[in-house]
Amino acid sequence: MSQRRRRSLALLTSGVLALPLLAGCGAGDDEGGPAAAGQDIATTARDKVADGGVLRWAVDALPGTLNTFQADADATTNRIAGAVLPQLFVLDGKGRPVANPDYLEKAEVVEREPKQVVLYKLNQQAVWSDGREVGAADFVAQWRALNGKDSAYWTARNAGYDRIEKIERGKTDLEVKVTFVKPYADWRSLFSPLYPKQVTGTPEAFNEGARGTLKVTAGPFALGAIDKKTGTAALTRNPRWWGRPAKLDTLVLTAVPRAQRPAALAAGKLDMAEIDRTGADRIALARRESAKSDGAHGPAASVTAAQATLSWALAFGADEAKAKEAQESRQKQAEAVKRYTEEQSALRSFTVRKSLEPAYTQLAMNGATGPLADERVRRAVARALDRQALADIVLKPLGLPAKPVGSHLALAGQQAYADNSDALGGQDTQASQALLADAGWRRGGKLTEPAGAKAGPEAAQETDDGKTPSGPGTGNDGLYIVGQDDERNGDGRADDKPAAAAGAPVKADHPDHRPEGPEDPAGIPLPEGAYGRDGEIVDADAFADGTRPSPVLAPGPFAAGQEQLLRAQADAVDDAKRSPALDAEAVAEDADGTKATPAPAKQAVRNSGSMLAKDGKALSLRFVLPSGPGSEALRTVGERIAQMLHKVGVQTELTKVADESFFKDHIASGQYDLALYSWPATAYPATDARPIFAKPEPAADGSLLVEQNYTRVGTDHIDQLFDQAAGELDEEQARDLMRKADARIWATAGSIPLYQRPELVAVKPGLANAGAFGLGAPRYQDIGWKKPAAAKGKNEKKK
Repeated sequence: MSQRRRRSLALLTSGVLALPLLAGCGAGDDEGGPAAAGQDIATTARDKVADGGVLRWAVDALPGTLNTFQADADATTNRIAGAVLPQLFVLDGKGRPVANPDYLEKAEVVEREPKQVVLYKLNQQAVWSDGREVGAADFVAQWRALNGKDSAYWTARNAGYDRIEKIERGKTDLEVKVTFVKPYADWRSLFSPLYPKQVTGTPEAFNEGARGTLKVTAGPFALGAIDKKTGTAALTRNPRWWGRPAKLDTLVLTAVPRAQRPAALAAGKLDMAEIDRTGADRIALARRESAKSDGAHGPAASVTAAQATLSWALAFGADEAKAKEAQESRQKQAEAVKRYTEEQSALRSFTVRKSLEPAYTQLAMNGATGPLADERVRRAVARALDRQALADIVLKPLGLPAKPVGSHLALAGQQAYADNSDALGGQDTQASQALLADAGWRRGGKLTEPAGAKAGPEAAQETDDGKTPSGPGTGNDGLYIVGQDDERNGDGRADDKPAAAAGAPVKADHPDHRPEGPEDPAGIPLPEGAYGRDGEIVDADAFADGTRPSPVLAPGPFAAGQEQLLRAQADAVDDAKRSPALDAEAVAEDADGTKATPAPAKQAVRNSGSMLAKDGKALSLRFVLPSGPGSEALRTVGERIAQMLHKVGVQTELTKVADESFFKDHIASGQYDLALYSWPATAYPATDARPIFAKPEPAADGSLLVEQNYTRVGTDHIDQLFDQAAGELDEEQARDLMRKADARIWATAGSIPLYQRPELVAVKPGLANAGAFGLGAPRYQDIGWKKPAAAKGKNEKKK
């Protein structure tokens, strides 16, 4: 693995990679514009926040290590580090790094020639929990551990630290002077977090000493007990903290899978939790309606009248065995309904705070082999996309700003942000079709490959491997080729009966069984059901099976008509090839009633119909999507993209795979053509984004070294721009180089940013200074519970 590893949130949630600017004042402060959405954290002055209390905050899992510089560090590792260790620079509400006054009085570049020198002036009160001052010895130990020169340290990355020549004490113990071998623009990314020398001083301490505990800390909180049985990590108020004391007594990070968080919130196990769209829907529904369940939502919603009648008949029928089974089933159903009703009653006390995550979802195109190795085809796919419509699908129902992301390297609000999408061009069907034609792809092209074959590296793979679950409730609906309905694109069938499944709409595996991503006949997108203005589902029955045509699978009558038309086209081609002599001979045979020796049977002439083909192969792209319960939005977007590509003649094979195999077995290994996953935003794109867009290099064994560039698309020029930006100390020029790099990334069309991901956080209303943090970092010491409002007239004297 490359040492230039991206500091990442593993946002491959269901396919989300997981998984991530230069601060200062002056003319550059207005660059990047406002953030697309601000923080929603119930900002409250500290004097109105009560002292004491406990906050139970959901995390995905307990950390495998507490060392953020190791390969298995995760989001929980970073959250703990943010609360208990020095962060020299933190991100503000626009995602821009600013000096943290709790640790720094000042940090600046004091020399540029002959070498770059940065001088850190530390807060004189900053001390570790063992009483020792934070100082140069800690900087030196961390640099030596991370500079890559000692292989005994098991580090995941060394970017920036490998450019340091030396670290020394300044004029006083509170000054640290860092000299660089070569200029480094992202110097603010270094030493955050800063570990004590006890952790970084030796390979043994670095590799193992900080995996399960941190004995020495220096934050508003200290690390308490990590209990694997209860799945909790306790952070307690640091008595040696020199800054404003933490409002909370204890912050308990509690591991709860996202699908289980609504139930955990209702049970009182959590006070704050990031949730998905389904969880937000439940809370909104609970707040809007009474706690009494009428069967319209929850477990009873899936039971039809016929099923209920049959269940009753079996439960009270003569067959004792079936009656017992039915009674047990009815009892379980009744208990589930009761539990759901109780949970809904409890969820009424929560509210959902909303913003946009510091991450964007993109359409990735594998440019290594197959049709997408041709840049014209990639550009054509990109020009076929209505990015605004895709953003609307995900964000509008939530009441969040739905503006497509215009940069691969920054988000709106960050100084490096600029919309460079014009380097590729917006949605234009004619331009897309022209690019495909220029690449040699034609409608109605002759097909020589067997029916169902495709162009590209996945020609022999039509279903996922055995790791993919199948069957009801798994979210894996198998393979469906958009644009190829039961091989009817120019290929006649002996059986004229349309497949029954052709009329069934594609559905996500929702708890309330609502349809996934239907489209109104007028063209209005209705993702995951029909919604009211508040984003809640209001009419799921309107999209039940058979009530509307599916936007992806052709309904039976439509498919039959399409088949009839294509049969007529094939017959016309066949008739045109018959010679007059053969026609006359056939007439003569009919006249005298005799039959000549029959000619060999002709092979059916297959063509691509309204879809595109080249060199006997249909243009078909394998579109891999995660099947997990948290990925409904991705699947809805994927299905809409498939429809957009169908309009320009591109077939897409929608393949849903298990979450655990999505990234490892498909994205990282290159077993896909199209995929949706997310990258986190970064304040330091010259450093963090380079491995994502670096040009792949051939390895000794013939494979490609792709670092984190899973599209396998890159150029030498893009690499050069990143390198120039990383060494440019003029901040404005460095940002300009990043914008140029971004424009060239757009032009190569390896990945297409679509929208900033929604951030939905369920909280108790009394919680202050916490919730949806957006692009900013939490200020842990300010989080707490609001003081209760004084009773009206409490201090008034009775008259």
